[in-house]
Amino acid sequence: MSKLTKLEIKTHDQAVALLERGSLTEEECRFVFGNFREDANHVNSKAGAFFTPLGLARDLTFHIPYLHGQTTRVIDMCAGIGALGWAAWIVDKRWSRCTVDITCVEINPDYVEIGKKLLPQANWICGDVLDPELLNGLGRFDYAVSNPPYGAVQSPHRRHYKDGQFEYMVIEAAAQIADGGAFLVPQMSAPFCYSGKVYPDWFSKICRASRFEDKTGIVLDFNTGFDTEGYKDDWHGTAPTCEIVCCDFTELAQQSEQLSFASLCPV
Repeated sequence: MSKLTKLEIKTHDQAVALLERGSLTEEECRFVFGNFREDANHVNSKAGAFFTPLGLARDLTFHIPYLHGQTTRVIDMCAGIGALGWAAWIVDKRWSRCTVDITCVEINPDYVEIGKKLLPQANWICGDVLDPELLNGLGRFDYAVSNPPYGAVQSPHRRHYKDGQFEYMVIEAAAQIADGGAFLVPQMSAPFCYSGKVYPDWFSKICRASRFEDKTGIVLDFNTGFDTEGYKDDWHGTAPTCEIVCCDFTELAQQSEQLSFASLCPV
């Protein structure tokens, strides 16, 4: 838990009071996202988890492939209280000819209960996003979004990547159920350094990201040009230096299908 200022305590209490009411307006939701302090009652630094500033959540969800006249299935992994899912829903609400079907997965039951009040339009699931049994029961998604916990967070669920960086484990899990995704990761976990700079600098071929790519076949691509540095004052408590990385999982899915077919048709 963090030591909050008197103003932070006041606005947090106001956010809590709003959550105790019935349905919330869009402006009331914005107030809660901006002022509810996840570090008021939880030691989030221990779990490596920090709520996404709403403006940054909006930037990340701009990568979702909304299709005219169609429904886009989106999963928010490690959803917290639902900033990414809410940002995706706001875009859907304003683009009346697009529809988004949102599933939010979060392991903290307190956050799930808050998320249900802020984004009742989503399907909320309290569980571990790395649990293969949980993921296999959700079906296929068009896109995954996530601001996962950062760093070496313990988990019993491992796939090809086993080095312990939780953000990578979430990306690898997303590759099993989605066609693509956008993820907020620590800058040192991205293959490039862009935020706070004019042009992106790509790290050497031997870096944390390249090792993940080699082990999983998942390529961490550059985003559409969003600089996260502009939101450094909007985080609660610690302001992590981060980047948005984008992934296309369709090639991996095709390879998996080919391997499955080959196993059924031995030479």
